Amino acid sequence: MSEVKAADVAALRKATGAGMMDCKQALTEADGDAERATEILRVKMGNKLGKLADREAAEGTVQSYIHATGTVGVLVEVNCNTDFVARNDEFVSFAREIAMHIAASPTTRFVTDDQVPADEREAEERVFAEQAADKPENVRPKVVQGMLDKWLDEVVLLRQKHVNADRYDGKTIEQLREDLSAKTGENIVVSRFERYAVGE
Repeated sequence: MSEVKAADVAALRKATGAGMMDCKQALTEADGDAERATEILRVKMGNKLGKLADREAAEGTVQSYIHATGTVGVLVEVNCNTDFVARNDEFVSFAREIAMHIAASPTTRFVTDDQVPADEREAEERVFAEQAADKPENVRPKVVQGMLDKWLDEVVLLRQKHVNADRYDGKTIEQLREDLSAKTGENIVVSRFERYAVGE
């Protein structure tokens, strides 16, 4: 079975509007075949497929979190389709929880895998390839991919488990976003964030 690449998952997600985990599972089941994966998602999601992703997320909220010490602060923008949901307590609370998570995660720099610059990703891959040079040649690519995934987990917001793991059952930010999207029936998008720390 071929390794499912993050870029393929992102492309399928963009094309279908399905959740990241659903896309990954569909690609795994389809052995990396995007067309077959789309068919699997169509069977699973029916008429919902594509509808959420096609809707423009032009409403939303900007929320902040300032750490009790006053040394770290975060602003985050989360978007949705309607002002009705934008004013919803659960939606606003989600945005605040994301801000709190980012405040506690100083390595987080990007929202999605797509935002990681290609040259930076390639530089990391080169470093990991050198670190894996002592491994048997047949397992080297898998080792490098594993190291790359671990690095992406550190720098990409949607990949990360919320810092309050007990409260959120160890779910990732992407899974929490998917849950809220399914609950509201809207395209929920974490658009951007800025983290400020004293002395940085």
